[in-house]
Amino acid sequence: MESITVLRLTVELLPNGGTVGRCVLAVGEIVRTRGGAAADYRVLLGDELLPDTMTGEVRDYPRWSASIWDLVARAVCVDEALPQRPTVPDVPIHRSSESNIPYVRLREIPEPARTFFAENIRYPTVPGIREDPFPRDCAYAWDWEDFLNGHR
Repeated sequence: MESITVLRLTVELLPNGGTVGRCVLAVGEIVRTRGGAAADYRVLLGDELLPDTMTGEVRDYPRWSASIWDLVARAVCVDEALPQRPTVPDVPIHRSSESNIPYVRLREIPEPARTFFAENIRYPTVPGIREDPFPRDCAYAWDWEDFLNGHR
């Protein structure tokens, strides 16, 4: 059973930049309803001034393709026009000529996915592809696919 993932957003007014007299203006939740490389999210936005909660969906969102702020912006503006959504990183799969092992090159993974993925994998278990110019800059293709699908 997949666990429920919720991002909670709180917008606060901080008079004079301090915490004295602070006031919550709005609260929102972004709930992941389907995982994987292209996830779905339910958005619930509440405002202190408006009695009704605004709801919406962000569908087929390419996880790991942008910062968390991109998802937040799209969730907050579910009915607004925004720039084209980023896509799932298109990373070539290479095959070792010696062992036929499928692998990806970390340097070919665009940011921010590269940083998230590099922090996620265990370097002692990465392949050493001798024919690659940077043999320690490689990862197993199945680890990359698991990462994109939320299994790592």
